[in-house]
Amino acid sequence: MLILFLIVFIDLIGFGIILPLLPFYGEFYQASPEMVGLLMATYSFTQFLAAPFWGRLSDRIGRRPVLLVSLAGLAASYVWLGFADSLMVLFAARAVGGAMAGNISAAFAYIADITTPENRAKGMGMIGAAFGLGFIAGPAIGGILAGSDPVNADFQSPAFAAAALSGIALIMAAFTLKESLSAEIRERLAAKSPSSRLSMFREALERPYIGLLLALTFLSTFAFAGLESTFAMWSRRQFGWGPLQNGYLFAYVGVLSAFIQGGLVGRLARRFGEATLIIQGAIALAVGIFLIPFSNSLFVLLIAMTIAGYGFSVISPSLNSLISLQVGEDEQGGIMGVTRSASTMARFTGPAWAGFLFGSLGRDGPYFAGAIIMVVVALLGARALKSIRRPEKS
Repeated sequence: MLILFLIVFIDLIGFGIILPLLPFYGEFYQASPEMVGLLMATYSFTQFLAAPFWGRLSDRIGRRPVLLVSLAGLAASYVWLGFADSLMVLFAARAVGGAMAGNISAAFAYIADITTPENRAKGMGMIGAAFGLGFIAGPAIGGILAGSDPVNADFQSPAFAAAALSGIALIMAAFTLKESLSAEIRERLAAKSPSSRLSMFREALERPYIGLLLALTFLSTFAFAGLESTFAMWSRRQFGWGPLQNGYLFAYVGVLSAFIQGGLVGRLARRFGEATLIIQGAIALAVGIFLIPFSNSLFVLLIAMTIAGYGFSVISPSLNSLISLQVGEDEQGGIMGVTRSASTMARFTGPAWAGFLFGSLGRDGPYFAGAIIMVVVALLGARALKSIRRPEKS
């Protein structure tokens, strides 16, 4: 399990390295805010399309081959990104990178294979911790490598560093990772006809309360993804920031999120309940996003980002927990897959929408609109979540 933790951690550092760099890379090739939004959405869009293919393929041929192929493809996409000489090449490289992001779903499946029901939560928590730690370190490293100049940033070094890290993860997986899925189980899974994503959504929506919770998941991720994708452009115009400053700020939000999701949210949920935390998180996210346009100093901006980061860090796990509590043990995998699809869909529609508002309404447009969306989430939650009860343990 430790080797898988290291592989995911190294891989997520590579992903995080690119995050503060990409908007500046796009604007270097004269991309409009609308095009930057689409560029930021491309990775999640192709990931959304490719995820079912990787999942079915890992059931058929095993987890290890999927992890190896996707890691190799991810490393190649970063090299391509480093050699990009036009906006179209940037789009193509990010599209390939998103399509190769099947290593994450394969990693979760690997953990499910090697753990018992009693220690599965611990195993999933380890992978979640690898996510958080990689996302903390990655933006800071990317910002340091790219530099503080928004006009003459070093775009190649972060991309090649991300490629090297994916290459290290690939070598570690090739030499130390054994197949977790036996041949007998692969044959049985291959014989089953998989449900389509549309039918899985339809089945989930027929369950009481699931439709509302999925809608709240989509809207909150949609608003936060819009913030993430346009913030570098906003900070460049507001403060003259480059990748370095943005990398440090994203790392700060990552540390905050890791602290909250790593322990605080569990205690809060036991005390107040998930439904209350969802409403509280939505209000905090609305306030934090709304304050960003009024941030005329680093101090005010840190307050705004702290409130927004707290809000999303509270609402996201609370929604996941409440969704999982509405179904039986034998349905957890399917409902979490549907929830993941809703979040991924928000992560490519949110940046595209925010980029459009940034270009058409000005740099503050996405934040005022995002705050309105989160007010709607809070009102929907306050009105409807009262009827959703946390199931009592028998």
